[in-house]
This record gives sequence, structure tokens and C-alpha cells, in this order.
Amino acid sequence: MSKAQLTRAHIVEQAAALFNQQGFAGASMADLMRATGLQKGGIYNHFRSKDELALAAFDFAVDRIQQRFRGALQGQRHAVDRLMAMLAVYEDFIVHPPLRGGCPLLNTAVDSDDAHPALRARTQQAMNRWRSLIERIVTKGVARGELQPTADPETVASVLIATIEGGILLSKLYSDPSHLDRALNHLATYVQHQLARPQDQKTRFS
Repeated sequence: MSKAQLTRAHIVEQAAALFNQQGFAGASMADLMRATGLQKGGIYNHFRSKDELALAAFDFAVDRIQQRFRGALQGQRHAVDRLMAMLAVYEDFIVHPPLRGGCPLLNTAVDSDDAHPALRARTQQAMNRWRSLIERIVTKGVARGELQPTADPETVASVLIATIEGGILLSKLYSDPSHLDRALNHLATYVQHQLARPQDQKTRFS
């Protein structure tokens, strides 16, 4: 990478952590300068605006999570194993988050709301990719006879994402990872005993 590319990557990485902790509106230019070690002109030499930087920083943050998903799913073929691997990504999420400040999807969804339409749209796109991944796993799992024929892909995606993000929210609010642990344990039971076929419940989880 060239020096300019390295500098840009440094700005994005530091901004991603800052926005994830303080929010887009809460992070000032002075905060960005302190985090990056650059002057205002040095930052704007690579980004036309704070908005443009926010979008690049969000993409960087989401890619951190996607990297964990890719690593967890590698080599997993059975639908139940793939869903359990996704849950495993969040087992130490509070103690070792992919980015300081917690889940960028949750934080940005709350922070952007109606105040930053472009960032809100980018967050929806990232959430859509997560939902689509789960829905594809469930659809294939049902077709292959790995999951119950009554398993509805959209419902499973909503239940998994809402429960995970709710667990993260409570754990952050109370500085207590047990809330996320309980959410993940509940989802593990849901996947293993409600989504898995009865024969798999006996052979895989007995």
C-alpha cells in the first residue's frame, strides 16, 4: 500500500472505533483529530466530508464482523452447525468485540435514526445482508431435510438477530455479559431443539 493508502486506512480504522463509541453526531472534528493524530486538513485530504468518512468507517466496522462470520462458517455444511457457528461468534463479543464500543449495526441504527439518511440506509443494507445469510441457511436446511419443514427463514432471521442484539444492548447497559450469555443459550436451545429435525436432536445433541 502507498503512504496515502496507509494514511486513509488509519483514519478509517480510528474513526470507526470513535463513531462506534461516541456516535456520528457525538464525535467532533477535534475528537477525530486526537484519534487519528492528524490535523483537520490531513483528514479532509482523504475525505470530502465527515459524512463520507462516517460511511467508510461504518463499512470498515461491518467488515470486521463479517470476517468473524466467514471464519466461523468456514467448513460448516449442516444448517444447524452453521447457525450454531453464527451464535458462537457472539460468545465473547462483550469482552472481545470486533471494534471498541460494541456492535456497529446496533449502535449505528440507533445513532443514525432519521438524522443521517445515508448512514441509516447503509445500516439497513448491512442488516439485510445478515438477514439474507440466515434466510439462505434456513432455506437450504429445510430443502436438504436438515431443519424442520415448518422453519420459516424470515422468522428465524428475525428471532436470531433481535435476540442477539437485545442481549448485546442489555449487556452494554448493565456492563454485564450474562445478559448476552442468556440470550445465546436460549437461541442455542431454539436451534437445536426447535429447528433441528427430531432425528438430528437425538444424534447430534444427546
